Amino acid sequence: MEAKKKSFKMPHVFAVLLILMLFTTILTYVVPSGQFERIADPTTGRPILVPGSFQFVEKTDMIGFMDFFSSIYTGMVEGGIIISSLLILSGALFVIESTGTFSAGIHSLLGKTKGKEFSMVVMFYSVFVLFGVLGYGEGAYPFYPLIVGVVMALGYDRMTGAAVALVGSAVGFTSGLVNMFTTGISQQLVGLPLFSGMGFRAVGLVIFYVIGLAFIYSYIKKVKKDPNNSLTKEEYLVQKASEEKGEIVELTNTRIMGLVGFFVLVALQGYGALKLGWGLPQISGIYVVFAIIMAAIFKIGPSDMSMRFTKGAERVLGAAMAIGFARAIMVLLTAGNILDTFIYYLSESLMGKGPVLTLLIVYFFVTIFNFFVTSGSGKAVMVMPILSPLGNLLNINQQVMVLAYQYGDGFTNFLWPAGAMVCTAICGVDYGAWLKYAWKTFATLIVAGYVLVIIANKIGLGPF
Repeated sequence: MEAKKKSFKMPHVFAVLLILMLFTTILTYVVPSGQFERIADPTTGRPILVPGSFQFVEKTDMIGFMDFFSSIYTGMVEGGIIISSLLILSGALFVIESTGTFSAGIHSLLGKTKGKEFSMVVMFYSVFVLFGVLGYGEGAYPFYPLIVGVVMALGYDRMTGAAVALVGSAVGFTSGLVNMFTTGISQQLVGLPLFSGMGFRAVGLVIFYVIGLAFIYSYIKKVKKDPNNSLTKEEYLVQKASEEKGEIVELTNTRIMGLVGFFVLVALQGYGALKLGWGLPQISGIYVVFAIIMAAIFKIGPSDMSMRFTKGAERVLGAAMAIGFARAIMVLLTAGNILDTFIYYLSESLMGKGPVLTLLIVYFFVTIFNFFVTSGSGKAVMVMPILSPLGNLLNINQQVMVLAYQYGDGFTNFLWPAGAMVCTAICGVDYGAWLKYAWKTFATLIVAGYVLVIIANKIGLGPF
């Protein structure tokens, strides 16, 4: 009897990130070390590279055995703000989830949307696009499992829920309308008015929105036609076999108060981020306050609330640790002194090229560079001081260079392993399955982004 072939299964997120760390370490032995001089930007105070100051330096302290493994600890420390906020927000959300408030709201929603399930998918997709527009990034992580559960309750598979959250976030974040982490910092570094060029970015947002939604709709249609087409079919076939939606939870007045409180919390989070300059520490703080208020409303004692909070945090512990592993890649790149070398080679490759080819190389470089350095703001302060003078030399507007950087950075945060594996782990989706779903969507979005950059250059998008 012939042995049954084993299908390939993507290794655990930690294993993949360890392999990437090993690859990065090997690069530090192969790629020459070098560095630019840095000065403080007069506007932002951030350290920026001085164009033309690059020098190769001798490799001295090579990354050793203990350096490699201790980089995980350093990555955890450097990712502490994100890791801490993810644990706190997930803990706080579980306090209200454990009261049945979300379940009651979902059942009420299901009763009113019979036959309009796809309209609800569009609405939730739009919410995550909005989160991305506001620059939430990691701030939206705790909402991923929540929305995946809601989308599954609507009768769709887990991959659809993941796509709603991740593609929606990617579209909004990359469009950069009011994204301080990419557009805002990049524009400040080159002296552009903050969030200038918003009209063109809004057009880009609409185009990206339609592309992302079209791929979600196509996938839903294919799975509805034959559930075996689901990329999470083992779970989905079981889900389809059961007609039950779970125990009906009554939407009481107290639970209505809980839902209202949750929507107020989300609105306050958006207002604080946009108007009050809040970051993850302040947002985490209001979630703790929210959890305490919910505990008081639902008469949950301090010890019981603490247990629920801990249980909620436990659900994302693996994903939180994955953030530290991903950060370790950046730690190794910095320790090997090769980040500046990559930027130097980019600047050299661009000299003497025409605008269209230059923009293609910049776009491609930022997209590939994002494989290692996932931080949009971190890449901006490294790359924009080099791209800005190159734009001046080639008569490419600074606004266009910012757009090329912004579009090159955004989409692959949700495709390359260092960023996407954290997101898929939170959604409960295998990364290999996610790649099967996502590669066409993101390839289309990346091409659309480049076409928009070329159009922006053609029309002289400014003010300069």
